[in-house]
Amino acid sequence: MSPKPARRGPVTAAPKPASRPVHWSPEAWLQGVTDTFERLRQADPALAAVLPDALIAPLARYMGLLAHWNATFNLTALRDPQDMLSHHLADCLSILPALNRHLHSLPQPQVSLLDVGSGGGLPGVVLAICCPRLQVSCVDTVGKKAAFIRQVAAELQLPNLKGEHARVEAMRSQYDIVTCRAFAALPDFVTWSRERLAPGGIWLAMKGKQPDDEIAALPDFTAVFHVEHLQVPGLDAERCLIWMRPQA
Repeated sequence: MSPKPARRGPVTAAPKPASRPVHWSPEAWLQGVTDTFERLRQADPALAAVLPDALIAPLARYMGLLAHWNATFNLTALRDPQDMLSHHLADCLSILPALNRHLHSLPQPQVSLLDVGSGGGLPGVVLAICCPRLQVSCVDTVGKKAAFIRQVAAELQLPNLKGEHARVEAMRSQYDIVTCRAFAALPDFVTWSRERLAPGGIWLAMKGKQPDDEIAALPDFTAVFHVEHLQVPGLDAERCLIWMRPQA
């Protein structure tokens, strides 16, 4: 009897070669941000009113720095420039009409904002560039990410931007607005940052789909007073802004 042929394992496709990261020149970033502005302006008149051409150059330079540092310090999971423009920049810019509406209701000339778990500065750096009235602090527990924020502040000459290497619950300062983007569940976010909120301050959390379970689990000291649904051109995903404030 002839020997049985050896059993073979499952047939698998040959691994695809890893794609090389795309590196854009400063001119390409400038054009990319210009195109992003045009899409946002055409999609929403409220965005058109808060996106002057003067913001294009500093935002392009920031995105170039983010991509450059990302290659070494892993600031964001996205590597493709087009994805960074749609999923990061356009996403952060989409909250500007709502934020400006709130700023116009405040009497003080300068408003302090803390971006918790800022990572590569999203949305903190974008807001510091677009809203000079904001005094923005970006806090992260990873030292290299805080160092990147400080580098951006120096290179873009943004005196209203700071990078803090700390845990938010260990900080001492208080802020008029405490914000986050994809940082943590809402109950953890407000609990950890509760002492950072100045009297009369608000929390502003950027989320994807409306997180009803997280809202239901918020501690008694927090109240949601508005949920704002956002449309981000070029991004086929739900986005919303959760407005919260302390309650007795």
